Parts: sequence; structure tokens; C-alpha cells
Amino acid sequence: MTGWLDDRRALVVGAGSGIGRAVAGAFCSQGCRVSVLERDPVKAAAIGRELPDVPVMVGDATTRAANDAAVGAAVEAFGGLDILVNCVGVFDYYRSIEDLDADALDDAFDEIFRVNVKSHLRSVKAALPELKRSGRGVVLLTESSSSYYPGRGGVLYVSSKFAVRGLVTALAHDLAPDVRVNGVAPGGTLGTDLRGLPSLGTAERSLGDTPGRAADLAARVPLHVALDGEDHAWSYVFLASDHARGITGDTVHPDAGAGLAFPKKRS
Repeated sequence: MTGWLDDRRALVVGAGSGIGRAVAGAFCSQGCRVSVLERDPVKAAAIGRELPDVPVMVGDATTRAANDAAVGAAVEAFGGLDILVNCVGVFDYYRSIEDLDADALDDAFDEIFRVNVKSHLRSVKAALPELKRSGRGVVLLTESSSSYYPGRGGVLYVSSKFAVRGLVTALAHDLAPDVRVNGVAPGGTLGTDLRGLPSLGTAERSLGDTPGRAADLAARVPLHVALDGEDHAWSYVFLASDHARGITGDTVHPDAGAGLAFPKKRS
């Protein structure tokens, strides 16, 4: 049996934990040759141990230098690049505009948009020549249920994820027919290491450590399931594969029905 991504070559940006780590593993299981850009050296070392055939670059995905180096490493290892996935993000822990201190606003805005939006632009810009050269290039950006519905984050997080949704639309339009661009908009995720913002004093806080998270996630969606990174990863596999060759400028929503009216009345 062949894999869905046989002979494909991918760079996964932000693959140290959570959804990004699951995507890297799922891609490898489907025959893809995978490389990684990860900021955290401890997480990068763990990937090297767990996936010894995966080239790992350590660097900040918001910078040109790190993205250029990661693309260069992928091309050196594999001879080219077909797929770019970006899973980088930080969180604002539901901070509303009323709760956001005016003195912190400038720094918090710059931090969250630099990570959640600029890192995506930087990775696409660096990878684009190779993706176009591939002849079947694919870009997959990580949106969120927050890209569509309020209440899944604070004012900064929600607006930054709406911006990623806009990137998918604009890039798909601009890069067709050479490169397909799609988004994945996961709902709440178990096992995530999504961190907060230094300017808001939450950089060491991990969303995945929230007490009772599994029960809370299951209770607030119609399917009553709490999804993890592995659940979300298969949406990326599908969109990266030739099975999705007719899809661009669109988004898959592995969110257990978060967009449906809920709760429903039961007889």
C-alpha cells in the first residue's frame, strides 16, 4: 500500500509540539520526506530523536534568515520542496479589549501579529520559488475556529486568526495556478503547548495545561469529543495530497461541529 504523500517533500514550520508535531509524524507515515523549522531547541532535539530522518533547523519563524535557512536545508536534503505547512502561533488567553491594559496594547499587538501572521508570510515568501518549481506546490496555513467565531480567544488572537484566513484567500488568488493554498481551522486541541505573550505576562503559560480541558472541550461542541493534534493532522494530509488537487482558497474545519447551533433541544 502506498502513502498519500509518496515522493513529496515538505517543510513543517512550528513542528515542535501539538498540531505541528502531529503533522510531521502523519506526513512521514504517508511517505513524505519532511523537514522542520522549530524555535525551541529542546523541542527540536526531541524531534531529532523521534524522527531521525527529519532535518531539523532551529530558528525564529518570524525572521527571514530562519525561513531561508530552513528552505535551504530542505532543498539540500531532498532536492526541492513541494509542501509548506505553518503551525506557528501564540495565544492571548481570552483577553478582551476591556481587560487589555492600554500600556500593554502596542507590545501585545506587535507580538501576536508578528508570530501569528508575519511568520506565515515569511515562510511562504521563503518557500515560494521552490514551490513554484515543484509544479505541484501546496501551502497549508493554520487558522483556528477563532478565524470564524468569537469567544475562542481574546480580541488580539481572534483578529490575528482572521488575518490568517485572509492570507489563505489572498495567497490562493495570487499564486494560482502554480501553487494551491488552503487553511486548516482546528477547534480546541488537547496536548497543545500554545503559549501566551511576554507583554501580557503569560509566556510561560501553556493552554494545554488548563485543568479539566478535555471535559470542557467535549462539552462545548456538538460531537462531544475532545480532539488532539493527531486528529487534526489528517486534514493537512488530505489537503497536501493529490486527492485535494481541485481545492484552493478553502479551509477544512476539524472542530467537532463548533460552527453549528448548540446545544440542540432533545425530545
